[in-house]
Amino acid sequence: MNKFKKCTNCGHLWQLRKDFLDDPTTEIVGYQVNFDHLHLGLILFNHLKCGTTLGIPAGEFKDLYHGPIYNDRMTGTEQCNEYCLHDNNLDPCPEKCECAYVREILQIVRHWPKND
Repeated sequence: MNKFKKCTNCGHLWQLRKDFLDDPTTEIVGYQVNFDHLHLGLILFNHLKCGTTLGIPAGEFKDLYHGPIYNDRMTGTEQCNEYCLHDNNLDPCPEKCECAYVREILQIVRHWPKND
């Protein structure tokens, strides 16, 4: 039996990622970066039905992004806006930074149309 995510509080099961993204009771609220393995950074969602925050690895959404992925990280440089250092910041990164593709994934997920 396939399952994309199960709520750790109420047990609600989303069989597919699309079901999760389409669900009006899920809301993206943050991102916890993992600088060593960007695909393991957690995209944070609130499950509005029960109030739980769920973390899903960014790699689960990588196929939604079709743009460039840069090799160099700008963290700690003058060019860095430090968006990744603040869990609740969902803004896109304008730099050609290794982390920028995850910031673009956040935009895709953030603007995903919800079912009525």
